[in-house]
Amino acid sequence: MSEKNRERAQESENLLEISDLHVQYNTDDAVVHALNGLSLKVKKGAKLGLVGETGAGKTTLALSILRLLPARVGEITQGSIVYDKDNLLKQPESFMLGLRGEKISMIFQDPMTSLNPTHTVGDQILEVLDLHFKEMPKEEKNRKVDEILTLVGIPPARKNEFPHQFSGGMKQRIVIAMALVAEPELLLADEPTTALDVTIQAQILELMRDLKEKYNSAVILITHDLGVVAQFCDSVAVVYGGRVVEYGSVEQIYAREKNHPYTAGLFSCIPDLTIKAKRLTPIEGRMADPRIVPAGCCFADRCEHCMEFCKNKAPSVYEEDGHGILCHLFTEKEGE
Repeated sequence: MSEKNRERAQESENLLEISDLHVQYNTDDAVVHALNGLSLKVKKGAKLGLVGETGAGKTTLALSILRLLPARVGEITQGSIVYDKDNLLKQPESFMLGLRGEKISMIFQDPMTSLNPTHTVGDQILEVLDLHFKEMPKEEKNRKVDEILTLVGIPPARKNEFPHQFSGGMKQRIVIAMALVAEPELLLADEPTTALDVTIQAQILELMRDLKEKYNSAVILITHDLGVVAQFCDSVAVVYGGRVVEYGSVEQIYAREKNHPYTAGLFSCIPDLTIKAKRLTPIEGRMADPRIVPAGCCFADRCEHCMEFCKNKAPSVYEEDGHGILCHLFTEKEGE
C-alpha cells in the first residue's frame, strides 16, 4: 500500500479529528486560555482515556466537541473539530441539535445535574427518543426504555420513580442509559466514576465496557485516575496546559520506557503496593497561569529536565510507532 493510500485508510478510520483547537473563556477579569492548540484523533470504536490534572482542559474539550461552552463566555477562536467528515464548528445549531444525543452523547460528572428531579427517570429517557426518533411508534419507544434500563441493571418497574429515590450509583446508571438509548457513535464520559466508591466504580466501568461492545460506540473517558484508564481504555492522551503532551496505546504509555516528564510525574504520584512503602513524589509547583500563553513548553516551569530554551521555544512532537511525545528531550539537544 502506498503512503498516500495508507494515510487515506487511516483518515477513514477516524471518527473524530481535532486540529489546533484554541478555546478561551472571556471573564470580567481576564481572558483564560483553556485550550492552546490541542490536536486529537479518535478512531471508530476506540476507547480513549483523556487524563490530566484538574484545570488541564479535559472537560472544556468535551464541551467544545458538543459546542456547549458557556454562552457569551466560552469561545472557540481557532482550529477544527471534524466528526465523520463534518467540521462541527461550521455547522448550524440545527445540525448540532440533531447530533447531540443521537450521534454524540455525554455522561457528566455529577448525575444529579443531568437528571430533572421533577420528572420520572423513564420519562427522561423517553425524552431522548422523542427528540431524535419522532417517527418511532410509542410502543417501540417504551420497549427501548425498558430494554436500556434492563441493560444498565435497573428493573423496568422502577421507571416511574424519581431521581431522589435512587442511590448515587443507580443515578449514574440512569445517566448512562440516557446517553446510550439512542445508540450513539461517540460517548463522552466526563469523570463518570469520581463520586462513587471503588466497588460501584468497578461495576460502572464493567457496564460501560459491555454497552460499548454492544453498540460499538467509540468512548472518550475523561479522568484523572490512571488506574481507571488502564482498566478500561486501549489508548491514552495526556493533557496539560490545554495541549496533548503525550499520546499512544495503553501499553506504550504504561511501559514507562519513554514518557513526557509530566506523564512520568503522574505515575510517580501513584502508590506501589508491591514494594515497601516510600514517600510519594508529587509534581512540584502549580499549573501554568491560564491567562498567559507561554512562548515555549507549557510544562517548563515544573519540569526537572527543563533546559533554558524550553521556556522560549515551543516543542515539536517526537513520534515512534504511533506513540507521540511533545517534548524537547526527545527531539533535540541544546545548541542544535
